[in-house]
Amino acid sequence: MEYIYAALLLHNAGKAITEDAITAVLQAAGIEVNDARVKALVAALEGVDIEEAIAKAAFAAPAAAAAPAAAAAPAAEAPAEEEKEEEEDHAEEDGMAGLGALFG
Repeated sequence: MEYIYAALLLHNAGKAITEDAITAVLQAAGIEVNDARVKALVAALEGVDIEEAIAKAAFAAPAAAAAPAAAAAPAAEAPAEEEKEEEEDHAEEDGMAGLGALFG
């Protein structure tokens, strides 16, 4: 996670997300740097709109938090409605899994 945090810190500061910059941030934090992980992160972030990825993650987070509340709803709901909710929950989970794979 610290590699992702370094990239987000650089992005927030308006700096270029490069191998050297990520390495410098991690070293400043006292973290032993794995060059292969740094290269993989920079390659994975190439062409990615970080602001858009953050917005999508922030949008999906409240929906994921609402899932337990939906599960506690009374059983009087029609089965078709439950299936629809489950499909929506799986779509959101798949989106979050894809985002997680993007960042490491």
